[in-house]
Amino acid sequence: MKADRASNLVCPLCAEQLAGTEKQLVCSRGHNFDIARQGYINLLPVQHKRSRHPGDSKAMVVARTQFLDSGVYQPIAERLCDVVSGLIDTSADNNLLDAGCGEGYYFDYLLDKLVSAEGDGSLCFTGIDISKEAIIAAARRNKLITWLVASNRQPPVADESIDLILCMFGFMSVEGFARVLKPDGKLLLVDPGEEHLKELRSVIYRDDKEDEAASAAVEIDGFTELATERLTFTDVTIDQMQIENLLTMTPHMFRASREGKLAASRLQQLDLTVDVVFRVLEKQL
Repeated sequence: MKADRASNLVCPLCAEQLAGTEKQLVCSRGHNFDIARQGYINLLPVQHKRSRHPGDSKAMVVARTQFLDSGVYQPIAERLCDVVSGLIDTSADNNLLDAGCGEGYYFDYLLDKLVSAEGDGSLCFTGIDISKEAIIAAARRNKLITWLVASNRQPPVADESIDLILCMFGFMSVEGFARVLKPDGKLLLVDPGEEHLKELRSVIYRDDKEDEAASAAVEIDGFTELATERLTFTDVTIDQMQIENLLTMTPHMFRASREGKLAASRLQQLDLTVDVVFRVLEKQL
């Protein structure tokens, strides 16, 4: 399969089609957006921000990059490839959107695997994240993917132009996703399972009330669930640096008490349970 650049981008201000050169995109109403030297495009207007610097900080992005590049979560990436391979038609054109792509580890891994698959179809990968720091890091990973600073609430792509949305450990926008998915489009949600990182959680939380474990799967209006599968593995031991990176890159950094974070900092190594749930949903006609 071959990889193509995104051609379905729309203006975040007026929803008109975006077109342009290697340096700038412009819509028919004259709104223009520069393409950064790193290759990404900022399509998150100030009025769509809830803070000056929304999303993950640079420290969180660096920690996640180091942790993921160590290969600890590679089995998740491999299972992602298996699931997505079963959802796309290799003889057709496929538009994929990673909503909340972070620093791009999973999308980069997926594209690398899929381009080697047999088939005459094409792959168009668009990754969006509200964090500018995350998108800068993602742009360093893969130049074949269109990386955008943008919100899941208002993905800046044309209505009904996406075949498959990935939302991995991220924020789901039912309305935003339903708008951009094709009538038979698929949504792949990857979320923590109940046992995910239970060893770390037992260290940083004093009691169960503090520990916000993964919530049970619920029905999502406008979507029909097609399949659910669970991936669990326990053959993971991380060292002190990886413990620090794992804590920094997750919401646990903000939820854990000062005492809990101090206890984690004293650990030399930690055995981990990784437990994630893959849910495939289809947009209802």
